[in-house]
Parts: sequence; structure tokens; C-alpha cells
Amino acid sequence: MRSTIAILILVAAFAYACGGGSSSSEASSTPPQSMIADEPVDDGKGVGEVKEVALSTPLDQTMVAAGKGIYELKCAACHKLTDQRVVGPGWAGVTQRRKPEWIMNMTLNVDVMLSEDPAAQKMLEECLVRMPNQNLKYDDARGVLEFMRSNDGEK
Repeated sequence: MRSTIAILILVAAFAYACGGGSSSSEASSTPPQSMIADEPVDDGKGVGEVKEVALSTPLDQTMVAAGKGIYELKCAACHKLTDQRVVGPGWAGVTQRRKPEWIMNMTLNVDVMLSEDPAAQKMLEECLVRMPNQNLKYDDARGVLEFMRSNDGEK
């Protein structure tokens, strides 16, 4: 009987030491810095090679026209220019909701974004269909971004 009580006391002490017996908010505070130092910071730019995009004002109409052509060829079947979701989300307001780097990384690195970016993963959960890799070049993706900006009313 004594050994059973001793074992129960040891188990309870171990559980308490591991945080199981604490009801204070300190036990559920942020993890030690050593545990979070290597976690990536979500800066809203997505995952990929595009780290900075210099936007032009006014819009480069040559890039807008090129982006519109790419949209019509590769994007229009799944994305409307309104907020209506078809297969993928509608594009209305996307440049106000997402940073230009995120948009570029999503169009250029869709597989990486869907596997590593929280916002892209959330969209996948909502749409239930993976965006296919359209094999766009950087200049193509930049044109699509300019077309999106034009669609959102930027001049």
C-alpha cells in the first residue's frame, strides 16, 4: 500500500512539474526564447524568392496590358475580377489584403506557398483545390500584379 501511494505521489509531482497541475496563466505563457528563435516570422510577404517589390505610380500600362493577357490565358478560368469565388478566390481587393511580395510569391512559388505559408494554407482549406503551377516568369507575375492593382482601381 505504501509503495502504491509513493508511486501516485511521484506521478502527481511529475505531472505538476510538467505543467499539468498549474492553473495560472504563467504555465501557458509563451515558450522560452530558445524554442521560438528558429520559427519563421510571418511578415505577410509569403515564402519564396520575392522579398521586395517596387511598385510604380502611376501604373505601367504596358505591364497592365501584359498582365491582363496572362490573366485571360491562365487565370480567368478559376478567378473572377470581382469578389466572387469560382474555383479560386475572386481578385477584387486582393492588392489591399495582400502585400505585393505575397502575390508575387503565390504566383511564382505556389507549391512552396501552399505547403509553408499560413495564409495560402487557409485559402486552400476554404477553396479545397490546389492552385496549379502556371510556370510564370518573374516579368509575367509582375504584369499580373500590375493588372490586379489596375483591377482594384489604382491609377
